[in-house]
Amino acid sequence: MKYSSSSSSSSSSSASSSYYYYFFKERCLNKGRLPPFFMSFLLLTVIFILFILYSTTPLTPISNQALSRNLRLPVIKPPRNLPRKGKPRIFHPPLQGYDDGISKCDLSKGHWIPDLRGSLYTNSSCTTIPDSKNCFHHGRSDRDFLNWRWKPDQCNLPRFDPKAFLDFVKGKTLGFVGDSVARNHMESLLCLLSKVETPKDEYKDSEDRKRIWYFPKHDFTLMILWSRYLVSAEERMVNGSGSGNFNLHLHKIDEKWSKDLPLLDYVVISAAHWFFRPIFVHNSTGIVGCVYCNTPNVKDYGVGFTLKLAFRSALNHINNCKTCKVRVTLVRTFSPAHFEDGAWNTGGRCNRTSPLGESEINLGTTEWELRSMQMEEIEKANIKGAKVGRRFGALDITRAMLMRPDGHPNEFWGNKWMKGYNDCVHWCLPGPVDVWNDFMMAVLRREASFVS
Repeated sequence: MKYSSSSSSSSSSSASSSYYYYFFKERCLNKGRLPPFFMSFLLLTVIFILFILYSTTPLTPISNQALSRNLRLPVIKPPRNLPRKGKPRIFHPPLQGYDDGISKCDLSKGHWIPDLRGSLYTNSSCTTIPDSKNCFHHGRSDRDFLNWRWKPDQCNLPRFDPKAFLDFVKGKTLGFVGDSVARNHMESLLCLLSKVETPKDEYKDSEDRKRIWYFPKHDFTLMILWSRYLVSAEERMVNGSGSGNFNLHLHKIDEKWSKDLPLLDYVVISAAHWFFRPIFVHNSTGIVGCVYCNTPNVKDYGVGFTLKLAFRSALNHINNCKTCKVRVTLVRTFSPAHFEDGAWNTGGRCNRTSPLGESEINLGTTEWELRSMQMEEIEKANIKGAKVGRRFGALDITRAMLMRPDGHPNEFWGNKWMKGYNDCVHWCLPGPVDVWNDFMMAVLRREASFVS
């Protein structure tokens, strides 16, 4: 359908007229109303004028205290870490590199991996290495045994950080309790810490059994308290000479370490190798058994049972000590020897130069049995310790060290008193024994977090 131009123009003119008429009508009808936005502006203006007129200091900032007082609201303060009555809190600075993965990780299960960084110290930089552990000084030439580190299957175990450790134990006293292998561990720690601060040699007894080192910048004291069996023991004498047989009193604690226990904040306790000698086991009523005694009418309890009872007595003593401030005790599990081609007194040696693999070790040995018994005693001690605010942890190094027959002095120990015998019990410094401090730093931090 077509439209003419005249028709279209007429229609447009008519629509325009209607629109202007409607707009004019609306303006006239609403002439007495105010727009909504104008009413809002007017209301705000009135409120502001009233505020200026009736406020004495309208432009002065109101403090948080005044605001709280005027509104009658309590001022909320951050909570304070107050100690529980009778139990002082122990605060520990965080250790870099130790996350929740480490705290939940089984450090004992793993393998040795190459680490070309080697040791943090040398037999030249550490002046406190005893002559019998200074393997390089006595002619050991291979060094590859230093280029390995322990890698747990479930996590990464950070290398020992001497600065972080000294910060962690600042103002505290750490005591190693045990035999010459315990001292071997302490000597390793001493070398590592000496990289940060040179300690003062504070005390040495006449037999060099008890030693005390002090780090003045960190107010940290390190002690070694020598004990063969942890409980009271004496060698049986025959015609005025030592027989090599010992009386062991399970109901009495060795005073060589127990008298200093109240001084310690942390304890690292261990024992084992002396239990392989002939022993007569006593309780409060007399002889109750033996180890390797071959005596009629005396039951041979074996090494494991006797070791377990000795550890039970020692850990119970720590838990029952009323005058002690110790909160964390670490039990270092059995450190294996590696004599091959004979025993210690029949030409046995340990001349390997690299670690063993996981498939090359035997977990059905006496070493593993002793380790398992130690772990059981730790669990029992923790049950009682939970009631008195004490923790017991494991430096579970047995599996890792079963793989390290290359870490012993062997013939390189300057054996002045035992010519022709090889040392496959202790560990070279530096050497694989240094990893015990990697374990200790992680486990000590973890266990300390449970006590306050």
